[in-house]
Amino acid sequence: MKNEHAAGVLIFAGTFVFSISMMIAEALYSGYSIHSNVISDLGVGKTADIFNGTIIFLGITLILGGVALLLPDRRKIFPYLLVIAGIGAMIVGLFPETTGAPHTIGAFLVFLFSGIAALFGIKRFKSAFRYISPIVGIVVLVSIVLYAMSNY
Repeated sequence: MKNEHAAGVLIFAGTFVFSISMMIAEALYSGYSIHSNVISDLGVGKTADIFNGTIIFLGITLILGGVALLLPDRRKIFPYLLVIAGIGAMIVGLFPETTGAPHTIGAFLVFLFSGIAALFGIKRFKSAFRYISPIVGIVVLVSIVLYAMSNY
């Protein structure tokens, strides 16, 4: 139970810090619009340090959280999904959108594997979050498809 608690704290801290920092970066980015910009636009220019630093932090917390969950039981898929999503997040932060393919690969990894991990939340979580998590996963995965079809 200690590992699950530690993983939960790490994952919550990473997502909370990233979410708040992303909102701050959006406010500081002149002309930024969630309708016409992608979040990766925040990783270049004067908001780059905020966005890139905190998405790297998110990646680290996802990886550490996944590893904490792997220690007692390596047979579950959920921790591996978190680790892959964390690696993707770190790639996004290390390679801004101006680098092309590395950034795109990182973004794909973080969105795809975090979405799939959220679907597995129905089995993993005991709280009300077990019902919210799959909804988040579906929204993320549908968003990937819509973005790929240029319906952003």
